[in-house]
Amino acid sequence: MPLTSIIAIDAMGGDHGPSEIVPATILVLKKHKTLQLILVGKEDVLRAELNKHNALKNEQIALIHAPEVVEMHEAPSQALRNKKESSMRVAIELVRDGHAAACVSAGNTGALMATSRFILKMLPGMDRPAICTTLPGKNGHTHVLDLGANVDSSSEQLFQFAIMGAELVSAAEGKESPSIALLNVGEEDIKGNDRVRQAATLLAESHLNYIGFVEGTDLYVGDIDVIVCDGFVGNITLKASEGLAEFLRHHATIQFTSSLYAKFAAIVAMPILKAFERKVDPKNYNGASLLGLRGIVIKSHGGADRVSFATAIEEAIIEVENNIPKKINAKLEQLLIDRQSL
Repeated sequence: MPLTSIIAIDAMGGDHGPSEIVPATILVLKKHKTLQLILVGKEDVLRAELNKHNALKNEQIALIHAPEVVEMHEAPSQALRNKKESSMRVAIELVRDGHAAACVSAGNTGALMATSRFILKMLPGMDRPAICTTLPGKNGHTHVLDLGANVDSSSEQLFQFAIMGAELVSAAEGKESPSIALLNVGEEDIKGNDRVRQAATLLAESHLNYIGFVEGTDLYVGDIDVIVCDGFVGNITLKASEGLAEFLRHHATIQFTSSLYAKFAAIVAMPILKAFERKVDPKNYNGASLLGLRGIVIKSHGGADRVSFATAIEEAIIEVENNIPKKINAKLEQLLIDRQSL
């Protein structure tokens, strides 16, 4: 990490707001002694929350007052037009103006995407931002994008998503040539719609490590570094996965409390159950990247608790350390040069 990294936090966003976000910042700062966090929001509320945790005089925390809050149900256009002093917008503007290296928010996804794109602008050659997150797998994990920023993406945009995802993995995990696949209804070349097949052609003609189509069953294997899809498919996939995880947790609880024998079995199985929960718990994978922007913005799950939100801040730290926007831009420029020379 740079000698002093500064990250702006939208402290009013999400379902819980400061009551979970402030403790999350304190957790992170205990680990990162050279990190500074700017909490953006209603100053009196933030001061009261910091005081609860005896952190009001923490020199690693700064406060910036923002009187407005973007509500979770607000339309992105309304938030962009009517909430110019919102904690979300002010935090993003800190990134634009060079006062912070990244922004983290658990707020309204659509508003965060629209405001980030308006304030920070896109990298040259990039059409739209994409939401990228990590999914656990049997053999590691996989980065998947787009997860909802664009419900209708062209083949060129899918190609751009692949570039962004590959550069994120390459920089953050030190992989020289991350594997890339397109999510499709089958592995055969003839499967899928025209956009997916055209994206496959673009990827096959590039110098990226494109390995072909994969199906939904490959998402949780963990053998593929980057899986690309449009936001419509990606968002449904993510929400279905979250629902399945909750379904398994719910029914495991019922089964292990159904009788005295089951409760005894649960005690014996507890280490295995805890290990499984850590593997699939969304808290450990919280923090989706809004890739393609001229700055770093991390979207936390709206219902994130302090541990989960702290994970999102950690993702921001990783991207700041590796200067992800700069590396995506450099890769895109090189690929465009390569395509023009063909």
